Amino acid sequence: MLKELERKLRDSGLRPTRQRLSLARLLFAPGDRHVSAEQLHAEAIAARVSVSLATVYNTLNQFKSAGLLREIAIEGERSYFDTNTSNHFHFFDSAHEELVDFEAEGVQVTGMPALPKGKVIDRIDVIVRLKDK
Repeated sequence: MLKELERKLRDSGLRPTRQRLSLARLLFAPGDRHVSAEQLHAEAIAARVSVSLATVYNTLNQFKSAGLLREIAIEGERSYFDTNTSNHFHFFDSAHEELVDFEAEGVQVTGMPALPKGKVIDRIDVIVRLKDK
């Protein structure tokens, strides 16, 4: 798995440093997931990876810029990083601060305003916010 992660980082233009590889192993080993920087930092500390929260933020942003992650902003300050970069949408359970994927297929967005001249839609993000009854 380590060789695969090294290749994934190199193919994305990133040097596979010890810290990047350690964080990549935590991020990508369990399959698709959503994590905040604080959650990943706590996982790293529990796995005895010596890394600062600032380094975790920097690494997540580097992974995002390289196309390895998508960032999903919730309530302005709170961001989650999604290892699934395919076209999909999210439910957000505010009581548990949890994101859950759902497929974009069948979802229609209508009533879009005219786009500014020279612009095209890159993608549409949909977050359906849930609360307990």
